Amino acid sequence: QVHLVESGGGSVQSGGSLRLSCTATGNIYNHDCMGWFRQQPGKQREWVAVLDHENNTNHADSVKGRFTIARDNAKNTFSLQMNDLKPEDTAMYYCAAEGYLRNLDKYIIPERRGACAQISFGYWGQGTQVTVSS
Repeated sequence: QVHLVESGGGSVQSGGSLRLSCTATGNIYNHDCMGWFRQQPGKQREWVAVLDHENNTNHADSVKGRFTIARDNAKNTFSLQMNDLKPEDTAMYYCAAEGYLRNLDKYIIPERRGACAQISFGYWGQGTQVTVSS
């Protein structure tokens, strides 16, 4: 089973940048897709960006051109570079791995094409808070 730990959240003013990192330990080789998700208070979790084992990426329309997911030099670490942050980006950010143990933990990427389309994510980190002030 994979274990995920996020780091790099914080507070920033509108237009600023942050870089989130996620380190995966355990049996990571069964998880072809990795990704970043976010959740605002009172709202459902949404996908932000995903990456497959060949480093193909897919970004949600709301962050396209501003956020970039990438695998870092260490194979078991990946990042989310967030530029031109907006107040509506304020949320708890989670990294996740493909697969799941329980249906209630499952999130299915709604995209029908592109990297990790229709893939279920169900292994989650503890989350890191990002706050963007106007």
